[in-house]
Amino acid sequence: MTYQHQQELRAAAAHLGRRRFLTVTGAAAALAFATNLPGSAEAAEADARKAITDDPFTLGVASGDPQPGSVVLWTRLAPKPYETGGGLPGARIAVQWEIARDERFTRVVRRGSATAHPEFNHTVHVEADGLDADRVLYYRFRAGQWISPVGRTRTAPSTGARLNELRLAAVSCQAYHDGYFTAYEHLAGEDLDVVFHLGDYIYEYAVDAAGGTRAYTDRTLPAHYNRETVTLEDYRLRYALYKTDPDLMAAHAAHPFVVTWDDHETENNYADEISENQAPPEEFLVRRAAAYRAYWENQPLRRPQQPNGPDMRLYRRLTFGRLAQFDILDTRQYRSDQAYGDGWKVPGPESEDPSRTLTGATQERWLIDGWRGSDALWNVVPQQVTFARRRSTTAEDYKLSMDSWDGYPASRARVLAGAEAAGVDNLLVLTGDVHVSYGLDIKRDFDDPDSPTVGTELVTTSIASGKDGADKPANWSTYMAANPHMKWYNGRRGYVTATLGTDAVRADFKTVQAVTTPGAPLTTAASFVSEAGSPGLKPA
Repeated sequence: MTYQHQQELRAAAAHLGRRRFLTVTGAAAALAFATNLPGSAEAAEADARKAITDDPFTLGVASGDPQPGSVVLWTRLAPKPYETGGGLPGARIAVQWEIARDERFTRVVRRGSATAHPEFNHTVHVEADGLDADRVLYYRFRAGQWISPVGRTRTAPSTGARLNELRLAAVSCQAYHDGYFTAYEHLAGEDLDVVFHLGDYIYEYAVDAAGGTRAYTDRTLPAHYNRETVTLEDYRLRYALYKTDPDLMAAHAAHPFVVTWDDHETENNYADEISENQAPPEEFLVRRAAAYRAYWENQPLRRPQQPNGPDMRLYRRLTFGRLAQFDILDTRQYRSDQAYGDGWKVPGPESEDPSRTLTGATQERWLIDGWRGSDALWNVVPQQVTFARRRSTTAEDYKLSMDSWDGYPASRARVLAGAEAAGVDNLLVLTGDVHVSYGLDIKRDFDDPDSPTVGTELVTTSIASGKDGADKPANWSTYMAANPHMKWYNGRRGYVTATLGTDAVRADFKTVQAVTTPGAPLTTAASFVSEAGSPGLKPA
């Protein structure tokens, strides 16, 4: 971190004070050193035909958070995406959008105009409504003479609709410097209703001129990528780098995404206002505010998710008829600090303290209250870190991950008790984070292998993080022996698809053999089913 930026952080932090005194005004002031919010002093409007002389849709298009009759459309104007400001003037630009039933736009059902604000780095969020429920639709944007690529999206079924099937995918962890996003090329061709991104969309770590393991020979990345992200501009530029990847663009254009973050969108393994490197909370919250703002700017999220300074309500609920309710969690922003200094440690009084929380009390109540009101067959929880227990060894002095739910067993116990009290029969947890895939039975008592199975956890491997990986990592035999509820473990890159039906859920773990070189084929490494009303993974 430069001396100048240290001074900027301290100056901004002075506006924050202690976090409990934050107000909307104070939060905005915390970012005043970098940018302002659109308001009474909005930038002037530019003539798009004059302001945009090169294709501005270099980052593609995206859609997300489908609701019955509504979906979010996203794009960003950036003729020069690797430059600060994206090669555009600091002015507002009008952007037209339209939605049709066909790819040729002969049957347009909605159209309108939005504003790309320079304060939001010329990103565009359109909350398109008045659409038919449960409908495949196509969308595009226009700015000046330029027309965006066409995106495909889908609205959610009507509340109360009785569905026979829902097809989803879960993805996570896409470190650009660790390899190509080949899995996304395959994901774009899948027949899916929705994709859940479970975190680590970007990484804060430096990316060298050759793109790290990608080892580019046909391009040289700008030097400003070869440092850790700290400022708002750092995070914005990092999203631009990732979003120029053609495979990621293809996946976004093919399916609506429902996104949540983990740690690397801000900083590795942070916990609430506590940074990995023990920076003063006042300084870290300024960095967090920058990271959260860049995240919102670059994702297809609705207005309620727009952050106020270092705070952002990301947990939310979506329903797909009476077949599935999705409670998307944030296990990073409100958590207690990791016990015993983080890492893999022998559990003890500190990690088992009943006051510890992974979700925060408010989100925990929201989750359990939502289950009480649910009439869905499947109650699905897309979230970040491994929920089921993972013992490191069969020995008595085994260790557990202090960053996962294992480091917060009282929090897990409260959630499971809440699910049981609410009558949740079909609990399905979707997880990312660990750069491997697991299929796990969730036990009422992990110390008793014969205790009832109360849910299923599908852990998706990474898109690129961890480089190529291996089918059986070095600890495969140990993990499988130490954790009898672990029914699947694989260390290759890829994703998991799940088909929710009225009788069962089917999970297909899909992998690619390499990401350090492009173009690897896709393999279905394993398939499992878990029956409705009788949870427990069985080979398909």
